[in-house]
Amino acid sequence: MRLPEKGAFQSSLLHWYAGHKRDLPWRRNPDPYRVMVSEFMLQQTRVETVLPYYDRFLKTFPTLQSLARASLQSVLMVWAGMGYYARARNLHAAAHAILHEHAGMIPPTKKELLSLPGFGPYIAGAVASIAFHEPVAALDGNVKRVVSRVLGLREEISTSRQKKMLENSVGELIPSGRASDFNQALMDLGARVCVPKQPRCPECPVKTLCPRPGMGDQRKKRTVRRI
Repeated sequence: MRLPEKGAFQSSLLHWYAGHKRDLPWRRNPDPYRVMVSEFMLQQTRVETVLPYYDRFLKTFPTLQSLARASLQSVLMVWAGMGYYARARNLHAAAHAILHEHAGMIPPTKKELLSLPGFGPYIAGAVASIAFHEPVAALDGNVKRVVSRVLGLREEISTSRQKKMLENSVGELIPSGRASDFNQALMDLGARVCVPKQPRCPECPVKTLCPRPGMGDQRKKRTVRRI
């Protein structure tokens, strides 16, 4: 994607996000701990399902310290019903590590976060960018799909090399000082407009910059667009 396309993409996406962003509790209060809890819960679980569990979890464990000092059994009890209990175990272990190895302060960079239990590239990127505004990618399924389509890539991003390339592409697109809004805008665009099947292209704020409309068979090889 070339300038001025890059600038147009940034401004169009952020303008759309300002008027269409989802009203979510961790956005109203983007405290790093709350963002961390939400990202662990959102792995493999829809936002609508997470909301009541998130509220209950924060009422029981309102701070990182309270979570770190709680027993694993009590954490699993509050998590009960949401499934994928490895997430709860990893979240508890991460809180314990932050309390004892980082003086209770969540590390602000993706690199540091990757050293914590349960923090893979996505969660580390999401927490670093949303809570600390570090200009790094947060590649969930929605973001991968949006950026792959805009850049004219095949949507099946599977190899480490492909993921790294996409991660670098998103990193270069992030406007200065707007990492949190930009990454969340990509997430919302993928969740609400650029959906997997029958994307709502006429509603897309960046449709004039996307090669997808009228491209025909999506299995055909694309020419990668430069950023």
